[in-house]
Amino acid sequence: MDNLTLLLIERMGILLTLAFILTRIPLFRQLLDREVHAGTSISYSLMFGLFGIAGTYAGVVVKEDSFSPAFWIFALSSEDVIANSTLVGVVIGGLLGGPLVGLGAGLIAGAHVYGMGGFAALPIGISIPVTGLLAGYVARFFSQERVISPSKALFIGMFAPVIQMSLMLIMAGPPDLVRTVVNVIGVPMVLTNSISIAIFTTMIRVALQEQERSAALEAERAFTIAERILPHLKMGLTPQTAQAAALLLQREVKAAAVAVTDREQLLAHVGAGAEHHLPGAEIVGDLDKRALFSGAIEKGLSREVLGCSVKNCTLQAAILVPIREGGSVVGLIKLYFRRPQQIGKVQEALAKGLSNLISNQLTVALTEKMKGLMKDAELRMLQAQIHPHFLFNTLNAIVTLIRIDPQLARHMTVQLGTFMRLTLKLTAAPLVSVKQELDHLLAYLEIIKVRFSEQFAVRCDIGEGVEEALIPPGTLQPLVENCIQHGLKDRPTGGEIVLTVRREGNFVCFHMEDNGSGVSPDLLPVLGRVPTESKEGNGIGVHNVNQRLVSLRGPDAQLIFRNKPEGGCVVTFSIPIQKEESA
Repeated sequence: MDNLTLLLIERMGILLTLAFILTRIPLFRQLLDREVHAGTSISYSLMFGLFGIAGTYAGVVVKEDSFSPAFWIFALSSEDVIANSTLVGVVIGGLLGGPLVGLGAGLIAGAHVYGMGGFAALPIGISIPVTGLLAGYVARFFSQERVISPSKALFIGMFAPVIQMSLMLIMAGPPDLVRTVVNVIGVPMVLTNSISIAIFTTMIRVALQEQERSAALEAERAFTIAERILPHLKMGLTPQTAQAAALLLQREVKAAAVAVTDREQLLAHVGAGAEHHLPGAEIVGDLDKRALFSGAIEKGLSREVLGCSVKNCTLQAAILVPIREGGSVVGLIKLYFRRPQQIGKVQEALAKGLSNLISNQLTVALTEKMKGLMKDAELRMLQAQIHPHFLFNTLNAIVTLIRIDPQLARHMTVQLGTFMRLTLKLTAAPLVSVKQELDHLLAYLEIIKVRFSEQFAVRCDIGEGVEEALIPPGTLQPLVENCIQHGLKDRPTGGEIVLTVRREGNFVCFHMEDNGSGVSPDLLPVLGRVPTESKEGNGIGVHNVNQRLVSLRGPDAQLIFRNKPEGGCVVTFSIPIQKEESA
């Protein structure tokens, strides 16, 4: 028995060498990555069934009390049986592919063993598919593992030969011969088959880890490349940005040449063939047009397919990577190689990763840009809503003054022109300095003094170090106007509005109060946060001011309203001091 064990271990080494070669084959790795269904079950069954047949030929022919070490095994006599490793491939098939694969591989290997003959041909032929089927069902208990662990495989592998020996004792004859043969081959088969199954599963796990590690490295590489070229592509596809991106890509991808195009022409070409692949050349190749139209990665494996008319061009293959922005293909990145054989799975995976990463990031950048434009358009619309009623009221006042005081009407018209010029200048930028905003307010007050000179007075108390802080334009004027139109409307004389601006730490605090009638308690909690309905208007001016403050300076800048106990209203807000140029 010891000699038989050693001989089976020697044959097991040959079988495991074959298993190692199998795990290096890309087709085998692809099968491991596929979902098991009818088509892949057939492929798995055939592959592991053939491996089971190889395990049969790696076995040893045993007679009643002796064995033949011959490597080539042909038909067995009625007194022979084969101590084999057939179960290794079948059990592995069941563990990886489930019951259908285990049964399919077992039927193929079992039919082969049965065809070789021998006094135990029938029980061995039946035991092999039964073992494969049971291994597949056992694997379902470990479905959370992609490949069963070697220790579990070793334990399962011990039972496979035991099932085979049991069926031989039950079905084969004569009984004395069967008992003698089982005593000879039982322990060696249990030992070698279980170890082989454990080692085979270890090889598969290592192969999968290598594949995952390689995929992770390529993904990391694609991230790094995409991160480096995105700043160039985000600036738009121009000859300058395309040249910078092409130089970086050629260095990182190790391609013979790299080209970048838009939808109409070649923008840049770096590397081999640069002397005749000239920027500005129109895109004429069918492959380029197909990639631009479909948005799918394309491969060209000849100079003619790539559309190059120069006969001595060394670029014979390329991968075309579409650049998508917001769902539309805006250009191509072309990775050139000198021979088609240089385009492997690694290059294709890298190209796919680059395409997805660059396109997703450009789409995100476009979305952010569109959000910014929409936000800017919304703020411009809000700014435009603030002044119309003030303009109409002022024009009506000028019409009246033309009849009774033409000189004052002229002065008021000049001040209105000054106010409107400042308004147009300030609203061209999202933020202006406090000094500019105060100048704008003073221009407004020059007009108001003509209309309401006897009704109220405005006093401004401006502290030091506040002039350069940034504030949304048109913030103070609507608040003063709100005090006039609502707070002081029932006060014919003696009205007063006081504006105080002070720096407190890293903030500029604004405090505006009047001695009018105050705000209705019902409106106080929502004033500025939503447009309010009233007889005098819908509160759109104050609401717009609050919206712009929150949008441009943050939630801490929102307007806060409160009534004074002695009468009148106070509105306060704070803005952070921001060191940057005002527009």
